[in-house]
Amino acid sequence: MTPQTEAVPYLDIASPDFAMSSEAVRDARERSWYAETNYGIGVLRYKEVSELLMHPSLNQGSAKWPEHHGVHSGIFYDWWEKNLLVLEGTEHDRIRHLLNPAFSPGVARRLGPEFEMIANELIAGMKEKHARGEQVEFVADFSEPFATRALCALMGLSHEHWPFIASRANTIGHALSVTIKEDIERIDRAVQELYDFVEKLIEERRENPGDDVISNLLDVSSKDGDTLNGVELRNAIVLMLFGGMDTTRNQLGLILQTFMRHPEQWELLAADPKLTRPALEEGLRVNPSTRWVTREANEDFEFNGLSIKKGTTVHLFTMSSGTDPEAYPDPDIDIQVPSRKQHHTFGGGIHKCLGHYIARADMSVALPLLAQNFTDISCPGGDEWLPDSGNHGPVRLPIDFTVR
Repeated sequence: MTPQTEAVPYLDIASPDFAMSSEAVRDARERSWYAETNYGIGVLRYKEVSELLMHPSLNQGSAKWPEHHGVHSGIFYDWWEKNLLVLEGTEHDRIRHLLNPAFSPGVARRLGPEFEMIANELIAGMKEKHARGEQVEFVADFSEPFATRALCALMGLSHEHWPFIASRANTIGHALSVTIKEDIERIDRAVQELYDFVEKLIEERRENPGDDVISNLLDVSSKDGDTLNGVELRNAIVLMLFGGMDTTRNQLGLILQTFMRHPEQWELLAADPKLTRPALEEGLRVNPSTRWVTREANEDFEFNGLSIKKGTTVHLFTMSSGTDPEAYPDPDIDIQVPSRKQHHTFGGGIHKCLGHYIARADMSVALPLLAQNFTDISCPGGDEWLPDSGNHGPVRLPIDFTVR
């Protein structure tokens, strides 16, 4: 990699103290469109992130994440290298084409009433806990059960399964952290337990199909009769269980954090549910769970004066690009701004998040209901957070509030 200038900033993204919202990242973005990091380069500005998301010389770059951190074999490693997130070329296109119908806007709209029922039930529980003088903890009392039960609704599962799914997905989530090697044994166990759960579930749906995603995937085929084989289907469903819970849970916590810092915006949403969509998109833009999207150079190429060698890891910093003042002249959250440039929290190009319609649908139900029921939200302390890498979010988020 040949630097564009002699003053390229450096960011230690493996440091426990690294933070995307730090002055170091903002300063680096002001000085340069990219920074050198422990793992290739980090792209900081909106324009370059937008262009590189679509660049033909870059492949999805998460495939080698385990190897970059010393994990070269095992159950997680085998699953990771064969799931849709990291596949390329015709294999990726084929599997994505077969999975697409399960995540359509129509499916998302159909699930709206069930998402609302789940949210209202959990909000009632939060109110009861508050009335008893007990501490409400947002992750345990809302975001985790909501995200997992919404996933159960999507997959036609009894809601009694949600604690099992959440527990295993939580464990697999550690694989996206720079500490993956330390946790790999329990990550492998969690993947195996989800394998066993999913294989039993597939067999049940084969015998008794219903109106749910798994039954539909068993029935789906392309025009030439192509279908998902057993391993492909199992891997895809495990990815749904992990990604569908983990990212939504984390993102809801981050959005609440954002509105705690901007209570006037929260009150606008509470007063006008029509602001739900801009409120969600602004929350996704300024405080995304996916802090960066990873790509890898599939050939030597030059971009914006920088020579990038084949095999170079390129991190596209979604949070930094989403608050870039060149793209967003007033980058603070503002849910009344008529229009904004499209943020990149769900990625872009052929690897854009497959489940973004579902994620937007369930969070669009939860967000206005929370705003309509609670005000004066604050965190009294005791909050714990995942590392500011991979998939970020709260592990614990105690909150105080006033019931409207």
